[in-house]
Formats: sequence, structure tokens, C-alpha cells
Amino acid sequence: MTIRISIDCMGGDHGPLATVTAAVSFVQHTEDAELILVGQESVIRAELKKHKFGGKSGHHPRISIVHASEIVTMEDTLEIALRRKKDSSMRMAINQVKDGCAEACVSSGNTGALMAISRYVLKTLPNVDRPAICSILPNQKDRPTYMLDLGANVDCEARHLQQFAAMGSALFSAVEGKLMPTVGLLNVGEEDIKGNEVVKRTAALLRQDHIKGIINFYGNVEGNDIFAGTTDIVVCDGFVGNVTLKAAEGMGRFVKTVLTTEFKRSAFTMLGALLARSALKAISRRLNPSRYNGGSLLGLRGLVIKSHGGADAYGFEWAIQRAYDAAKNGVLQRITFAMSELIAQPQVTEVSSPTPSGAVAVNQG
Repeated sequence: MTIRISIDCMGGDHGPLATVTAAVSFVQHTEDAELILVGQESVIRAELKKHKFGGKSGHHPRISIVHASEIVTMEDTLEIALRRKKDSSMRMAINQVKDGCAEACVSSGNTGALMAISRYVLKTLPNVDRPAICSILPNQKDRPTYMLDLGANVDCEARHLQQFAAMGSALFSAVEGKLMPTVGLLNVGEEDIKGNEVVKRTAALLRQDHIKGIINFYGNVEGNDIFAGTTDIVVCDGFVGNVTLKAAEGMGRFVKTVLTTEFKRSAFTMLGALLARSALKAISRRLNPSRYNGGSLLGLRGLVIKSHGGADAYGFEWAIQRAYDAAKNGVLQRITFAMSELIAQPQVTEVSSPTPSGAVAVNQG
């Protein structure tokens, strides 16, 4: 099966320099992928020729170009992006998914605009109130921790977080091959009495889903559990998720800066860096944020992947890989099924007395 992916080539800080370079690299090592490059055609072709790709004309049998005359900038309001720039590369790339020309879309453009346009063009899946952004974070077990929502929904109700858990489980199961991944609810403590009312109500819903075999709910988790790999999936509202993500990115850059500074402090520390070079490379590889680039906009009637706006070609290629994996593993179909299964079950609406967390905690093995 050929996987077709549309790419918004004009988005992000680096535009075609990163997106086209990533597309060229990806299509060269992925034989069952076809890429649709969307943006200003003359700019895209010029970039393709820089790579001596497809001959003088810039053609390649598995790469096509769709011209778009406009670009959604980081400064554009939602009104401008959604209503006025109907021929933007972002809008046209999403249209490829809507029209069935592509199975997934990748963009590093304005996050708010991408979510708004995607929701307007593709609509949400049945039984999904709000789409959510799910991305991957590293953990000490050298396995991925999927976390959502990372910024699409600042204020959430319990049913929204419940839906995020179901969608995140479907994504993890499809891509990572684990039938019932563990789900943790991010809280200020593991105890059931802690947290605000939304978190307590969400925990009650997820406990019921756990008993019914719909979701493998581990219980409440704390911030340190994200990077410890305590659960496969961590669920929270978009405000907390985005703050956590940005703090993690900042800490990663801080650690890298400190290590670089300290190893350059003297001839002896530089010698130590030389001796530890292989270990430092392994650390850099594991903590490199580019390897985890690409957030999935879950809950839409089509696959859309959001790349970090500052991603270089290496990072953007990882976002294309996320889109490819999601399409190849039938993520959209799995989420649709998961939501239909969730809505078919009667749910509690109020929390009376918390159930002891030990009653439903499961072995992660």
C-alpha cells in the first residue's frame, strides 16, 4: 500500500529549506511513500534542484507539487488564516487529505491556525468533542511516553480528558503495537483525594472504563512520572500539557548548554569530554528533541501532524515519519472505533466518593 502525505512546504521558521530537504531524504529511503509538496511552485522546484533531485526539471515519480499562492505566517490571526487566506499552503495541504489525495498532512506552521483550519476543513470524528495534540516525550526506559493534550484545549471538562485517554490509547496501540497501553492522569499527587474537581471526575470516568476493559487506567501520576516512563500515556488539559512541554524543551537546552560549557572549561575537562565522547553522543541522541518532533492532531476526520516551528530538516523528517506511521497503521480507523466503543458505555456524571487507587491499578508489564 502506498502512503501519500501532503506537506505544507512554506510553514515554520525555515520554510522550504527544511521541508523540501526533509521530503527529499524521506522519499529516498521510504519506497512506499508518495509526497505532495504544497506551496509556491517556483520556490519548491528551486529547492529540489539544489539537491540535484529529479534531474533539471525537479521531477520525481513519487513527488508531486501543488501550487499555493499564499502563506499563513506566525503573526496571522485565526480570522486571516481561516477566512482570508483560502489559497494558503497550509489550507491546500489539508485539502489534499479532505479530497482523498493524501492520507496525512504535515505542517510546521502556526499551531492555532493549523488546528482551526484542520477542524474547519476536516471536521471532527463522531463522538469527539474537541481534537487534541498528542506528542512523544523521552523517558528513562528508552521508550516513548505519549502525552496529550499539549495545547489545543486550555480549559477541559472531564469527558474531554476521557476522550483524550481513548484517542491516545488508540494511537499508541496502533503505532507502538501494544494492545492495552497504560494511561496515567496527570495530577498534583497520586492520591485520589488530590487534584481539582475536573481531575477527580476524570479519574472516576477512567476507572469505569478500566473495569469495562476499554482503557487500561493506571491511576494518577505526577510530573516526574512522565520521564520515568511510569505509564505509556499521560493525559492532562492543554494548559498543563503545553507548559510541561515547553519546560521540558527548555531543560533539555539548559542541560546541553551546561555540559558544553563545563567540558570546555579547561584542557582537563576537554580531555574528559574526548574520553567520554561515545557516551556523550548517546546522551545527545536520546535527548535530542528533533527525534520526538511531530504532534498528532487527534480527533479529526483525517491525519494531521504538527511539526515544531523551529524544526530543521532532520526534525521535520521525523514529523513526516510520524505521519507515515499513523497512516500505515490505521490510526484514524482505530480512533474511530475507540470513540464508538467509549460512547456506547454508560458513564458516571458526578463523583461521590473516590475509589481507592489500588482497586484498579494494573501491572505495567
